Amino acid sequence: MSELRIEPATLDDLSDLTELLLDLFSHGQDFTPNREKQLRGLRLILEQPSRGRIFVIRNHKKIIGMINLLITISTAEGGFVLLLEDLVIRQEHRHQGYGSQLLKHAIEFARQKNFLRITLLTDRPDESRKFYLKHGFTESGMIPMRLHLRA
Repeated sequence: MSELRIEPATLDDLSDLTELLLDLFSHGQDFTPNREKQLRGLRLILEQPSRGRIFVIRNHKKIIGMINLLITISTAEGGFVLLLEDLVIRQEHRHQGYGSQLLKHAIEFARQKNFLRITLLTDRPDESRKFYLKHGFTESGMIPMRLHLRA
């Protein structure tokens, strides 16, 4: 087995990252895969690190998975917090611990940079919920709501 490494994504990774998001969004109920939108969103993050960080787990051949953290400010916490926007592992590499490795890396990054909280939305299936609970996340009493301003 080749050695894996977790590192920040770069603009050179855009194509692989876009493919991961297309796969992720093809299984959810709330989003429709759209190559142009996913590429644009990823580029906006990678071109301006003050917006967020994308970390990838890769071997010598390819990216196996990614985690996307967006930076914002919480008035409730009185400081900078992270929104975990996407965590996705390639289909053929799921259930091998790679998602846990990426999530642990993201949590350590947040601690080192003194972020006050990580918030995420997860799909309703118990598998996703249980994954995050296992890693120390707790359920919130808040209900997510959306207002789409453009199609």
